[in-house]
Amino acid sequence: MSPKQIFRFLLLIIITASIVAFFSYDLDQLLTLDNLRTQRLALQNYYQEQQTLVITIFALIYILVTALSLPGATIMTLAGGAVLGLGVGVIVISFASTIGATLAFLVSRFLLRDYIQNKFSQRLHAINQGIEREGVLYLFTLRLIPLFPFFVINLVMGLTPMRTWQYYLVSQIGMFPATIVYVNAGAQLGSIDSLAGILSLELLLSFALLGLFPLISKKLLDVYKRRKALRGFRKPKHFDFNLIVIGAGSAGLVSAYIASAVKAKVLLIEKHKMGGDCLNTGCVPSKALIRSAKQLSYAKRAKEFGFKQTNVEFSFAEVMRRVQDVIKKIEPHDSIERYTALGVDVIQGEANIKSPYEVDVNGKTYRGKNLIIATGAQAFVPDFTGLNQIDYLTSDSIWALQTCPRRLLVLGGGPIGCELAQSFERLGSQVTLVERGPRLLVREDQDVSELVLQQLKKDGINVLLNQSVTEFKLDNGQAYALTNQDGNIQEIAFDQVLIALGRKANVQGFGLENLNIELNPHGTIAADEFLRTNYPNIFVCGDVAGPYQFTHTAAHQAWYASVNALFGGLKKFRVDYSVIPWATFTDPEVARVGLNETEAKQKNMEYEITCYGLDDLDRAIADSEAYGFVKVLTVPGKDKILGVTIVGHRASDLIAEFVLAMKHNIGLNKILGTIHIYPTMAEANKFVAGNWKKSHAPEKLLRWVKKYHRWKR
Repeated sequence: MSPKQIFRFLLLIIITASIVAFFSYDLDQLLTLDNLRTQRLALQNYYQEQQTLVITIFALIYILVTALSLPGATIMTLAGGAVLGLGVGVIVISFASTIGATLAFLVSRFLLRDYIQNKFSQRLHAINQGIEREGVLYLFTLRLIPLFPFFVINLVMGLTPMRTWQYYLVSQIGMFPATIVYVNAGAQLGSIDSLAGILSLELLLSFALLGLFPLISKKLLDVYKRRKALRGFRKPKHFDFNLIVIGAGSAGLVSAYIASAVKAKVLLIEKHKMGGDCLNTGCVPSKALIRSAKQLSYAKRAKEFGFKQTNVEFSFAEVMRRVQDVIKKIEPHDSIERYTALGVDVIQGEANIKSPYEVDVNGKTYRGKNLIIATGAQAFVPDFTGLNQIDYLTSDSIWALQTCPRRLLVLGGGPIGCELAQSFERLGSQVTLVERGPRLLVREDQDVSELVLQQLKKDGINVLLNQSVTEFKLDNGQAYALTNQDGNIQEIAFDQVLIALGRKANVQGFGLENLNIELNPHGTIAADEFLRTNYPNIFVCGDVAGPYQFTHTAAHQAWYASVNALFGGLKKFRVDYSVIPWATFTDPEVARVGLNETEAKQKNMEYEITCYGLDDLDRAIADSEAYGFVKVLTVPGKDKILGVTIVGHRASDLIAEFVLAMKHNIGLNKILGTIHIYPTMAEANKFVAGNWKKSHAPEKLLRWVKKYHRWKR
């Protein structure tokens, strides 16, 4: 045991022994109303003789009773009024009660917080955030209402992230009104028949109203602040639309779709192409290219499938033409015609927000009751020295290529960089990938990064880790990148460079600056839990909002933004990020939902790991795709899933079962009890659940079962 654990154990013994002694020696009988009446005169006389001593002993006993959460604090408060008088009693008891409450808070924190936070981390995440954001307000409210047992508040608050000094200060102020009432009642002890008589119904209602006052004040202040944000802007008497959506990517399209589905009048504005990045420069074209490159890689692996040799003739231009054909086939799903048929007014042009109610497009002003900003993001390009001399590529512009670069330099080892580097290597480029960090895919676990790294190297990619590009230069028409690794400068010659260093939110060029809409430190638009900006009628969703820049999370946010915009006056919904899956479409694919090992360790969470290697799966062997693994994190001793990482063939499809399980609190036992078709890749999910079951087999019971079978024989 560590010193902390030993001290925790000893403290628990001391507290337990103190409580047992308190009741064993009937000390609780001393803290009764009848006993106080009996001893009142003697205590008052002794107080007159030894005022300092009585105050000191009284305060220490009060602190001890409160710190140990023993019954009797109410009687002691009355005693303080009866013996010390109203003035001295209020002062002594106010400080003693707060010190005792804070000690109880600290004891609860020391003994239980780590255990409770680790065991129920996911459930407590939202509560912790709420305490950090508004815990002081809620504690103050609870302290003002004596209906809530104060000792329960002490113990529960100790389990939260609230700071000790905040707890002490708020408790000191919040308990003061009730302290005055009880001490005054003690001073009038002769007229009190029972403890229930201290607080009349009228007084209880007064305290309740007093306690609710901070909450009501906060709500009114919130309304005032939001109304103030709209002050100075003329509100139209009539609106052209219930909702104006700026941006027709995934977030904007879903927002408009939902609004039209509930019969709202909605305007959708897009300055470029319907479908946004996902359709035109992101998800769709990249997956089409990855598919073509994957097919070509199968030809190179001909011997694995029983063929002596396979030659594939192809034109890079035709591959890129196929990519555009795929986009064209999906375009109708996101087209103006489709959304017009759904009842959405669609305008192509550049939006300019003139006020929280007005948007100009193509020289005409449209008035909207609510606005949704869904302007997406674009490739982030750092200001490299010499970059202006280079015709560089990003994930937005690479789709215009008609000739495969002979030497392609890729900057960035994230999902986009790894996906495109592997695809272009398979299509004939000599690819060098530069990552400034120590490994690829830094959001994933080390073993995941290593497996992807090995496959990229196997494909022939030159991967340079722990290196950063410092500048670009041209020498006799040849482009070079200069990289730095611990002071060692290296020149890399290339024909094309792809900059894949992340994406930045589109927050300029359409009027946000005119309204002073608040931004987050990392450049996305700041929003509350309802996806409202600092204007009550302007909402935000998708990549421009963060924190996840995925098409599916953009659509997820769009539901909350549109529903809160249209129905927020009746009911608002907090956006839910509890179960967010994602995938990197390299070969092998990487898919994840929930926590991985890296995040669990960062959060000091206890967890168990169960793995299943896909090299053992019949279907993976039959498909010559027998590599990768399924890794599941669970609550220790339980089948509750904390997170799943899958690396391997079709990982992005396999993860769906675990997404469903986590969303609806389904454990590994039920996955194990579900029939999976043989032979499929999906059986891996059942087998990893089986591995968990084996490691949690009831050994004692099985030993008795073994004896039973021996007896039967």
